[in-house]
Amino acid sequence: MDISITAPMDATTGEVAVNVRRLNFYYNHSHQALYDISMDIHRKKVTAFIGPSGCGKSTLLRCLNRMNDVILNTRIEGDILINGSDIYKEGVRLEALRKRVGMVFQRSNPFPMAIFDNIAFGPRMRGMKDKAFLAEIVERSLKQADLWKEVKDRLGKSALDLSGGQQQRLCIARTLANDPEIILMDEPASALDPISTAKIEETIQVLKEQYTIVIVTHNLQQAARCSDYTAFFYMGKLLEMDMTGKIFQKPSVKDTEDYITGKFG
Repeated sequence: MDISITAPMDATTGEVAVNVRRLNFYYNHSHQALYDISMDIHRKKVTAFIGPSGCGKSTLLRCLNRMNDVILNTRIEGDILINGSDIYKEGVRLEALRKRVGMVFQRSNPFPMAIFDNIAFGPRMRGMKDKAFLAEIVERSLKQADLWKEVKDRLGKSALDLSGGQQQRLCIARTLANDPEIILMDEPASALDPISTAKIEETIQVLKEQYTIVIVTHNLQQAARCSDYTAFFYMGKLLEMDMTGKIFQKPSVKDTEDYITGKFG
């Protein structure tokens, strides 16, 4: 069955940041993980990917900045356009792509170095050496991630000394320091306590004023709280995508309703 789904355009939607068209993805060349995915992801909105484990949502997320390229024997068909440019065309520089499309992983992964150096790492790798400019980037990024007030007096201390929630916000700040257009989040709060989770969700709401955000989550309440659009995946297929209120209150597909109401998952 040919399923082609895009979120409906309305006065609040804005421009499309990412176009996915007829995407198929394979592990070990022959094991198909994604089937004919077509969707639009809108600029400066939060889009949540939901669905049971193994349904393909994290695989699709990693396709958006070509993180799957590091896995041997994978194969992709179809198109992904970011601001109209095909990210899989020959000659695309992965370093430049991953600067534009940053990623925050499920478990925080701060570098074993000072808080300041964690945030400054990306800009330094791109050749920035001016200390005053780096300090501005570090402060701005930490403020955006709602961490500045908690760490401003210990920027020289190890990032590994921070709590789990602080480390995850540090990783968000490190991504922001690269000045991305899009931020991908793969279950960013799944390992955190409720208070830290709430902080992450508050941060997401502030960040969407400037960035396009795509979040994979198993927490349906989190998807309902955080996202503007929700896409439901099942067995490698995109079954339904719509505004979040519609998905949670009146889904069009029976499988979506059954998943949201806890009949499977």
